[in-house]
Amino acid sequence: MIEVKNLYKRYHGPFGGGWVLRDVDFTIPRNVSVGILGRNGAGKSTLLRLIGGMDVPDKGRVIHHCRVSWPMGLGGGLQGSMTGRQNVKFVARIHGGEDRIPELIQKVQDFAEIGKAFDQPIKTYSSGMRSRLNFGLSFAFEFDVYLSDEATAVGDAAFKQKAVKAFRDRVGRASIIMASHQEGMLKQLCQSGIVLQNGTATWYDDINDALDAYRQTIGKQ
Repeated sequence: MIEVKNLYKRYHGPFGGGWVLRDVDFTIPRNVSVGILGRNGAGKSTLLRLIGGMDVPDKGRVIHHCRVSWPMGLGGGLQGSMTGRQNVKFVARIHGGEDRIPELIQKVQDFAEIGKAFDQPIKTYSSGMRSRLNFGLSFAFEFDVYLSDEATAVGDAAFKQKAVKAFRDRVGRASIIMASHQEGMLKQLCQSGIVLQNGTATWYDDINDALDAYRQTIGKQ
């Protein structure tokens, strides 16, 4: 279970900044996969970063009662001066996988499919390669909840199929919180939904109801 309590977040620039999220409050039950919907700039990635602990709120709290991954697709947690291999070793030590490093390296290499780039610095990677590595790295560990920010949009058709299969294989033993514009994907993988609009979040028990509400926010019928 994940509790989001009275969450506020804004980013401060030279000309100030409005609230990206305002008084966001919901609870995600255990073993429920959730789709996050909203127009571009609505705060989907921000919410995932806050849930994943990659950012901190201005007010409010995120309370985890389970193990939560970092957001796949963002790639922001990777160290640019280190190679893909070195990043895997670093993350393994943080997440208690130091005794499994060779196994984890092999899993990430096989999943990411980035070839010789695995031993090059992350700062030389394209955004797609970063996402592939982040995706493979996340699935090398067993989390209770996986966070995905358009991760299934990365790569060619074969890699997308592999990504979807990886999510499906975890149904029953883990859940997903996924920000995506792909309605078909959300229907396949999620039961419930959250729609972000004007800084607020509305929870829907049924993903189809969330999709209907999202279409209304963008003027679709």
